Order: sequence, then structure tokens, then C-alpha cells
Amino acid sequence: MKGSKKISITKIQAEQRTIVEDSSAIEDPLEIIIQYLENELIIEKVISITMRTPGADPLLAAGFLFTEGIIKHPSAIQEIDFKKNVLGNPDSNRIMVQLNESATVDLKKLERNFYTTSSCGVCGKTSIEAVKTTSSFKINSQSPIIKKEIIYKLPELLNQNQKLFASTGGIHATALFDLKGNFVDAQEDVGRHNAMDKLIGNVMMNNQLPLSDHIMLVSGRASFELIQKAAMSGVPILVAVGAPSSLAIELAEESNMTLIGFAKSNGFNIYCHPNRID
Repeated sequence: MKGSKKISITKIQAEQRTIVEDSSAIEDPLEIIIQYLENELIIEKVISITMRTPGADPLLAAGFLFTEGIIKHPSAIQEIDFKKNVLGNPDSNRIMVQLNESATVDLKKLERNFYTTSSCGVCGKTSIEAVKTTSSFKINSQSPIIKKEIIYKLPELLNQNQKLFASTGGIHATALFDLKGNFVDAQEDVGRHNAMDKLIGNVMMNNQLPLSDHIMLVSGRASFELIQKAAMSGVPILVAVGAPSSLAIELAEESNMTLIGFAKSNGFNIYCHPNRID
């Protein structure tokens, strides 16, 4: 399966010791480069090095540029392709986003030092203020309103659509549902922030933003950077299988986003804006 590789492991179970074949999620670096025009000069700049699971890399790059506020619209992107090495072959660990000549680049955001790992999407950013990105979409604090039973069924729907997790047991996912709880899309990655960037990148490139009539679900905990990225998409309800951090709750409250944690088939916790759940 793409995104995983076969490995040989020693399995201990009770008194038995056996050599078996298993699957491991792939974790590889991806260098995201943007190319833009400044004073009639072509500028190439590395803006991120992230540890990711290969697959949907163009969506990851597009989503990252959008959720970090570097671009505001897919029309800013002319082309996304892997950068060629010295032999002229595509380098699968370096991706180039070529911006249109008319695209404006937020140079202040490019001055930030991006080095992200699979466990943290904000490592290397100098302060909390530096990652508070202003969204183009304002979330309505009064709508939508959904039935609690819709939330109950989301974790199982995610499990059914998390193919890499089923084979490796070591990968995160972000899923998108409509307001009736129907599955729309899911993206997986070793980095929870990468999974969300892939999902939002896919939505953005299909001109489906804002996500004001959708629900987003993350497979693990709800961290600050996930709330920040979700807020950029305009999604009003974010559900997490795990717990939110204190800063995630504060940002969701500030963003008019309903934040739900510990979602199960028979209950969940609402941390802010509970009025959306009937």
C-alpha cells in the first residue's frame, strides 16, 4: 500500500516467538519550495521541511501555503511539481510551488523559520503570536445546529476510511463530513498537521472553501496548530477522538468554533460553543 512498507518483525505472544511480516508507515522529509516573482526577478525560497508520509504531496504543499496564510486563494498557484535533481529527474522529497506572476506573497510570514516534525506542526516558530493566522472566513457563532447522534457515528466512519492506519496502526487522519454526517473525504499522514493540510489543500484546489457547512474530525488530540489550520478553512465544528489542549480551547473559543473531544459512539465532551449541538 502506498504510504507504508513491508518489514520483518519478531513477534512475542505468550510462549511463542515468531518472525512475521508487518507494515510500517513511511516517514520521509519533504522540502516545500515556492517560486515567485519579485522586482522582475524569479525567487526560489524553501519555506518548510516537514516529516510526512508520501502521497498527496501537492495537496500537502497547497494546504500548507493556505493554512499558514502565505496564499489566500488557489488562483495564486500556477503549478505544483517535484523539483528536478541534477540529473533532471523529479526529486520525490522536494516539491516546488510556482506562484502566478500576479500573486502577492506575505514576506513577513516567509521570514519565519519553518521546521516541522511529525509530532508538532508549530516547532521552530518563535512565539504563539507568530502562528495566529487571520482567516479570510469568519465563522458564524450561531450556526449550524446538528443532532448529537451525528457526532456519535463519526469515529466509526473515520475508522472505515482510514486505510493506512488499518495496515500500520501508526498514522493520523483528518476527515471531513457534511452536516448530516455523510463522509466526504479523509487524508492520512504520520503528522497530524500534515493530514489536515492535505485535506484542506484538496478542498481549496477544488474551490470548495469555506467549509461552513461541514464537520471536521481528527483522529488524535486537538492541538493549537490543528485549531488554527481548521479555522483558516472556516469549518464551524471540529471533533477530536482525543483531548484538546488548553490553548486549542482558547483559540476555538476565539474563532467561534465548536470544539468537541473524546468523541465516542455514546458520548463526547463539548469545550466551547455548545449551542451548535442540539
